[in-house]
Amino acid sequence: MNKNEFYDGIVIGGGSAGLTAALYLARAKYRVLVVEKEKFGGQITITSSVVNYPGVAHISGTALTEIMRRQAEDFGAEFLNADVQALHPHGNIKIVTTDKGKLHTLGIIIATGASPRAIGFDGEMRFRGHGVAYCATCDGEFFTGLDVFVIGGGFAAAEESIFLTKYARKVTVIVRENDFTCAAAIADEVKVHPNIDIHYNTEIIELGGEETPRYAVFKNNRDGTTWKYTPPGDETFGVFVFAGYVPANDLCKGVLALDDYGYLITDINRKTDIDGVYGAGDICIKNLRQVVTAVSDGAIAATSMEKYLSSQYEKMQLPQRKINKLRRENKNSDVSEINVQPSTGGFLDEEIKQQLKPLFSRFQKNIVLKALLNHEPISGEIEVFLKELGDLSPLISYQTVYPEENDEELPMIEICAQDGSPLGTAFHGVPGGHEFNSFVICLYNASGEGQKIDVLLLERIKKLSKPINIKIAVSLSCTQCPDLVAAVQRIALENCAVRADIYDLAHFPSLKEKYKIMSVPCMIINDDNVYFGKKGIEDVLNIIETLY
Repeated sequence: MNKNEFYDGIVIGGGSAGLTAALYLARAKYRVLVVEKEKFGGQITITSSVVNYPGVAHISGTALTEIMRRQAEDFGAEFLNADVQALHPHGNIKIVTTDKGKLHTLGIIIATGASPRAIGFDGEMRFRGHGVAYCATCDGEFFTGLDVFVIGGGFAAAEESIFLTKYARKVTVIVRENDFTCAAAIADEVKVHPNIDIHYNTEIIELGGEETPRYAVFKNNRDGTTWKYTPPGDETFGVFVFAGYVPANDLCKGVLALDDYGYLITDINRKTDIDGVYGAGDICIKNLRQVVTAVSDGAIAATSMEKYLSSQYEKMQLPQRKINKLRRENKNSDVSEINVQPSTGGFLDEEIKQQLKPLFSRFQKNIVLKALLNHEPISGEIEVFLKELGDLSPLISYQTVYPEENDEELPMIEICAQDGSPLGTAFHGVPGGHEFNSFVICLYNASGEGQKIDVLLLERIKKLSKPINIKIAVSLSCTQCPDLVAAVQRIALENCAVRADIYDLAHFPSLKEKYKIMSVPCMIINDDNVYFGKKGIEDVLNIIETLY
């Protein structure tokens, strides 16, 4: 066993629970690795305004969890973007199998969280992405000037209904109970909002239409009567579902004890039924799922594990290891999580540039960023963006071209080899917001040693032989988009038969209209097959192989 792959503790899940656990373990001088499949920060990153975290008056979910990540990193915690595929938690040395190899550890903390729950009304799946959505931050802007229904009476439904008033003409909240089930403070804000209507003891039973919703049917559960909503004229409308969460328990099934609802069973110390394995956050049985309780879980699980690790060190006569603080260049971190905050002076502030330089120093091949531009203002932004990137590495150069013919696909940044030949992927617009990180990952995969990829997945990518064009429609505020973007870009870089084009929908409304896109991420394969939702490399390959 390679000593570099051996950890005192591995935390699976990079949300607030996992990051807190990593902070506590690293501070206790244990070597800890946080493994996260998608974006570090978890569910709270889709919340634009956190106002109920003690000691912090107001902060975004992304900013709050970024502080947590940096705190953990400062104490020596390490981070890895990888998909955990299996757990082998028995025995003194436990094994965590990922798509980037096997990891060995003394203890494991499961902090995989939960995902939004579909409620199963007629038409829910049919219109998913074309009118039905589960994330107001990601998809709210697609319903600007339209009517919107919010399904649910909990905290998320109340909070997001207020957020959606920024876009919607009218927000109607559908609550199954006779009142909201969240704290009165947020519920009262909804009740007095002038642009929100509320129907209690009511549920949605049908959503109908053709390409997009044209009517919805609701039922009053008190008297059994139904009523129908139809938008004015040729308009459509939106239905946002906030009906709780489904635990992300695939790794736990058949391995760890779960309750009847699929949540991880733990004791008061967050220990599972296997020694050395703990749970934290929304994956666990609990009455309140909030960032403050997730942080509490992470601290409890980590301090419980500390005692276990201490006993294991004594039992196995292991030597104490020195943990270096301020570990900024972890070997397992392919790309640091970076939040771009454009300023009047440019796109990349000094802190981000300092984070990028160590990564760019690992580039091995020259790449050319070819900008095909038009005379819209965004083209000027692209030129500034590319100049700032080019200044950070001698292996990155850029070209700007203004084609004579107007092309609705422009402007775009095409990633090319040193000789100018396309490498199979391009970003249409400026890759800012959450997409900056996926863009940097793509550059790293194109020029550097690249992220590790499972050998079997790589073989499947290489076997693709028919021409495949994949379009990904994204919103720069969407936290679910980068995972899919990174997956299709990696496939395209590994196989010249695949082309991956990423579009910021804010600048390409024709794409939105053509495919009736009302949710992101949206994946379009060969201009015909449309899919919604976040996906990894294996998910995308499964779809392609089914089609061809």
